[in-house]
Amino acid sequence: MKDVFVKLGQDFFSTIVFLLLYLISGDVLLATGVAIAGAVAQFIRARIKGERLDAMTYGSLALVVVLGGATLLTNDPRFVLAKPSVAHFAIGTIMLRPGWMLRYMPPKVAETIPEYVTMAGYSWAGLMFVLGAGTIGVALTGDVKLWAFYVSVVMLGAKVVAFAIQYVLFRMLVMRRLRAAAP
Repeated sequence: MKDVFVKLGQDFFSTIVFLLLYLISGDVLLATGVAIAGAVAQFIRARIKGERLDAMTYGSLALVVVLGGATLLTNDPRFVLAKPSVAHFAIGTIMLRPGWMLRYMPPKVAETIPEYVTMAGYSWAGLMFVLGAGTIGVALTGDVKLWAFYVSVVMLGAKVVAFAIQYVLFRMLVMRRLRAAAP
């Protein structure tokens, strides 16, 4: 279970850094600059260590650099307000790849119920698209405080609830399948 949170933390590192720094300082440019630096440093560290990098890692890095760079160059926070939606649409698209979620699963789950893991991956993709659309709706209001609340509380809350539901369902399905296979 610890490995899952480590991998998720790595995948969303720059977003977490940006959001925390923005909520603490209120400075979009500072938070953007530090998030870009963090994403690039994380990528370089992974390359030096010889870690396998997947499409999600490259996509996340590209979004951070391109949209963050646009925010820094134009001094326009609208790019940052749009970033979570673009990121969620891009990540949702990547999540449409069958089996993407298997790397996050403990071996017992991946081996016992791989078809359910694949279905859950598609469900996560759907959630990403819904959250991305919600971000656009909130960003269009122009209320940065509402946007920050949505991104930090609503989006995170939806993911925590989805994770909890998935955990309970996977546990039940694995137990049921293992009992059925027992002699």
